[in-house]
Amino acid sequence: MDKNDRGKEEEEEEEEQRRERGEAGRLYSLCPTGKKFRSKPQLARYLGNQMDLSSFDFRTGKMLMSKLNKNRQRLRYDNNNQTKGKPDLNTSLPVRQTASIFKQPVTKVTNHPSNKVKTDPQKAVDQPKQLFWEKKLGGLNAFDIAEELVKTMDLPKGLQGVGPGCTDKTLLSAIASALHTSAAPITGQLSAAVEKNPGVWLNTTQPLCKAFIVTDEDISRKSWL
Repeated sequence: MDKNDRGKEEEEEEEEQRRERGEAGRLYSLCPTGKKFRSKPQLARYLGNQMDLSSFDFRTGKMLMSKLNKNRQRLRYDNNNQTKGKPDLNTSLPVRQTASIFKQPVTKVTNHPSNKVKTDPQKAVDQPKQLFWEKKLGGLNAFDIAEELVKTMDLPKGLQGVGPGCTDKTLLSAIASALHTSAAPITGQLSAAVEKNPGVWLNTTQPLCKAFIVTDEDISRKSWL
């Protein structure tokens, strides 16, 4: 006896039992626990959210593959739309900073508006400087309208250079550059350790000269010249 014959005999026995109970012609769905369900809504209430019965045929007790494939395609389409996100309806054009000499607002475009970029405002304002950049000013000379070399001024004895290869011309150019580009007072290198290792202890905001103090006597002497 094969499996098909056994299945037919079991169906016939079940049908005879139903006739004896007076339930012939009625449709029931049986769960493994033996509970009977008279309709599809009753079965759906019992299962709850454990199983999707939209593709289940209560009359045959089987899942309809055509409906099941449609539901899978619809679910895949909904998931793809959710991952794409909502369209940005903002029509304002972003502003880009094209020139560094003019301060203008810049539009920040990000996918996560709630994120905040934490930056140090002091670091954003101060531009990094190369160590001993004043040495690039060495060897530069000024000429007048007649293309004759302008004689450079002599520095006071109190101004002494610091660092490798720092000449009086380099120091003069460094002090002149600091006067024109920085609003901070010029004090020179205040640290005494800069003479031992200028590459480590050098203050890049000050010119390459030792610390000096301008007295009233120096000012009065210059006023008479």
